[in-house]
Amino acid sequence: MMNLTETEELLLFHPIQSAGPIPTISDPDGVYPYESFVETSERPSLIKVKMVTMENSSLKVKICPDLGGKVFSLFDKTSDKEILYDSGSVKPVRILPRMAFLSGGIEVSFPISHTPVQIESVQFKAEIINNRIYFWCGEKEVRYGMQWTIEFSLGEFDHFLTQRSSFYNPTSKSHAWMSWSNAALPVRNDTELYFPDGDVLYHGHEMKTIRWNSEESTRLRNFDHMAGFFWESAATNAFGVFTPSLGTGLYHISNKKEVPGIKLWTYGIGKDEKWAYNTSLKKESYVEIQAGPIKDQSIKEELAPGEEKVYCEYWFPVSKACKINEMTIPTVHLISQEEIPRFNWTRRAKVIPWVELLHAFDKETPNELPVPPEPNDNSWPPTGMFELEHALIWAMKHSDAYKSDLWNFYLGVWYAGNERYDEGLRILSDVGNDFARIVEARIYLRNKKLPLECIKALSKIKIPSLALHPQVIIERDLALELMGEEQLDERNYWLEQLNALNDEELIERRCQLLFDQKRYIEAKELLESTTFSLVHQRYSRTNLWNLINEKLGGGMSDPLPATLGEDQLAKFGQYRIFDDQE
Repeated sequence: MMNLTETEELLLFHPIQSAGPIPTISDPDGVYPYESFVETSERPSLIKVKMVTMENSSLKVKICPDLGGKVFSLFDKTSDKEILYDSGSVKPVRILPRMAFLSGGIEVSFPISHTPVQIESVQFKAEIINNRIYFWCGEKEVRYGMQWTIEFSLGEFDHFLTQRSSFYNPTSKSHAWMSWSNAALPVRNDTELYFPDGDVLYHGHEMKTIRWNSEESTRLRNFDHMAGFFWESAATNAFGVFTPSLGTGLYHISNKKEVPGIKLWTYGIGKDEKWAYNTSLKKESYVEIQAGPIKDQSIKEELAPGEEKVYCEYWFPVSKACKINEMTIPTVHLISQEEIPRFNWTRRAKVIPWVELLHAFDKETPNELPVPPEPNDNSWPPTGMFELEHALIWAMKHSDAYKSDLWNFYLGVWYAGNERYDEGLRILSDVGNDFARIVEARIYLRNKKLPLECIKALSKIKIPSLALHPQVIIERDLALELMGEEQLDERNYWLEQLNALNDEELIERRCQLLFDQKRYIEAKELLESTTFSLVHQRYSRTNLWNLINEKLGGGMSDPLPATLGEDQLAKFGQYRIFDDQE
């Protein structure tokens, strides 16, 4: 029995709020040209998504190309049980790179961790070849212009899912990359962790190397807090998780030379479990088992021009625990590497204008020029489209004055997104719209370290609603803070314009202003009276609370309020393109 079907399903979806109109240039909480987000609705709506189902006599695998190609379900027909963690809804939460992470299923990331297209549609193709079902998904990604394809396949009698990843750099430059395959599994108090003996890099409240003894570390209940574990050495290349009370588990195996990375992530049993609940409908925790071609997530490699990286992994659903030292890599006959499809740009809403612009430019047909996106659409020109520089200049010459000004604006944004900041400033200075001023301000503040020039740019904004957007107010306050105590009244004036909003980042800035005014008790009261949403690997509130506590005579060892919503992990990992200013 082998079936391949494509259907549409309704899912619960929690709408997310955009960070704002400033492109994610040099944004520590974002990655250009993708849009970032700041909050998630508690009440879900409904969305319709594509699902592709591969099915043999043992397994039924559902993959969602409208959610970045995530394996949505891995159902074991022999035990009649779902293997993967199901959050119950699509609920993006505050985890880098876009502050829109989705839990559950199997996610494969590229070129950064986590994948920036978790909440986006990607291209896909599926067919049956020689009694094997294949599903491929991928795209030419918009940050660097590299191509990725993830292949999942099922043989007629396989009781495991085969995954093959292909990463290719068609550009003329080398680009940094990383990739991790991340499976989320439901857990209970009796969940057992089957990982190899070896030296492990522990990532908790501190970074240290520990010795993993599988005889001592097999129970999840041994961990009472969130932590990550990266294997620096391993006795075997197999690992997995099994939960006796559920009667389900999942194991992973791969070629150790191709996929040396092994990671375990857990929220533990205890106070940190609420972080898992943050992504789902019900209070159920999960554990993540991860593998990758790089040792740990603090490392990136470079993919040279014309270079391709291809490797295989295997996922084994089980109904009873396995001995990892007895697992072997299965023999699988796949189509040749040369036959793996490579995809082009995915025609998503925020990418379509740039694809159509390139098309008109290539054909030299000005009558086919698309209408440039309005600046408030947050459709920023992809840096991975290297031809856009010449296409935008060409479009300006073949457009009326209004459209030409917009194309010129996007040329300046494109330069800045490519870290060509001086060229960006030169172009933007000739642009008439107010959105050019906020991009200038971002460059002056974040890259040039010239807060006064940032303020000058913002002072030229004529549209009141743009000047009062929270993201713009925050950028202004950051610049004024750098200019010193003489700007305290000016900072207070602008923050007071939005003093009825309970925007969390505005509250942070109000707390910072109170601290800078030496009103430490008020700053602490405001910080502690706000229940902030949970956010990973960001420590603005924690750092500020510690500074306030120190000024009030408290100790750095005083317990942090849980309402700050920030984890207590040591800073680690290449999750950001740009470092923050904390």
